[in-house]
Amino acid sequence: MTRQPGPEAPHPTRPAGPQSLTALLTLLALLPALCALFVLTAPGARAAEGDPAVSLSKKEAGKGAEITVRGSGWRPDALLMLLICGQSTPERGVIGGTNSCANADGRAVTTDRKGAFSKKLPVTEPPKPCPCVVHVATVTGEQALADAVFTVAGHPTADLPRQGGDGKLAVLATTRLEGDSSLLTWFGAPPARRLVLTVGNLGSDPVEDPVFEIGTAHGVYAPQWEERQWRGTVAPGGKARIELPVELSAGAHGDYQVSLRYGDKVLAEQPWGVGRPWGVTLFWVLLCLVVPAAVFRIGMAVVDKVRPRPAGVHRLRRPTAPPAVIAKTDTNTNATTAVLPWFTPDSAPSENRPRPTTKGQA
Repeated sequence: MTRQPGPEAPHPTRPAGPQSLTALLTLLALLPALCALFVLTAPGARAAEGDPAVSLSKKEAGKGAEITVRGSGWRPDALLMLLICGQSTPERGVIGGTNSCANADGRAVTTDRKGAFSKKLPVTEPPKPCPCVVHVATVTGEQALADAVFTVAGHPTADLPRQGGDGKLAVLATTRLEGDSSLLTWFGAPPARRLVLTVGNLGSDPVEDPVFEIGTAHGVYAPQWEERQWRGTVAPGGKARIELPVELSAGAHGDYQVSLRYGDKVLAEQPWGVGRPWGVTLFWVLLCLVVPAAVFRIGMAVVDKVRPRPAGVHRLRRPTAPPAVIAKTDTNTNATTAVLPWFTPDSAPSENRPRPTTKGQA
């Protein structure tokens, strides 16, 4: 007699001892560290951590030559501007803003997914003497910049202006926006104003031709900064009234925030409510009304032209005789007129007219 195998009896499990609990707790403690290590070794993590860097294929070249600019550590898919600037060093930056750069011969480039780029840049002479740098800065989004030392062969060289570390500007009066919108703004032209403020120099050194940055922000978006240079000198302990132009893009409307920055410090912020360009809306409304009406009239004219006419309905037209018949009729009329004699009332023959009598006749 064969014995069928049956289900095995379960083995008794031992309760977890102190060693098993210690191993489990150790594993749970190491789990966050392992996750962090995985994130740090992931592709692109190192590029995000590093600072923007720029390298050049040549450190010196003359006017008309071409160099290759390479960068790494930038924000992915960022639009950058490449310029050769004079009167600048990586330590002090571009003195005088982009007015010291060869703006007409700059180049734009977009970084790849890893934040790197490579772009050829023609060598031109900047408006300011060397020392010079290749200045790379972001155009939109969060501001980031980097400079690389470069020498333009044959370009004049001069010492950098003395750094006035004790010159400090501060806003002394309320900032305001001056100016009115024109009729063109009602039809979508760029709104423009003047940012007016009074600044004072709280330091011991004069501030000459300060370069400000004006940023315009709409909603939750970051401000877009543009450089504005004011021509003049603010003496130590003195003050000056400054007017800087502010302009938005075409068709802009809504609530905007205008910010003024000098160096790394934001001096003032001013709200700006821009009305909607109703002229553009009116134009589109009229366009939506006129175009369908014109198409409808053209369509009705075409339908009236090509639709078939019902039987028995004819347009009333004046009957005209053929040219041959008209010519023949004119010929007969002329001939009859020429053959018939001309009669006067006294000479016309008449059968009932009495004949004249002669004296001496019966």
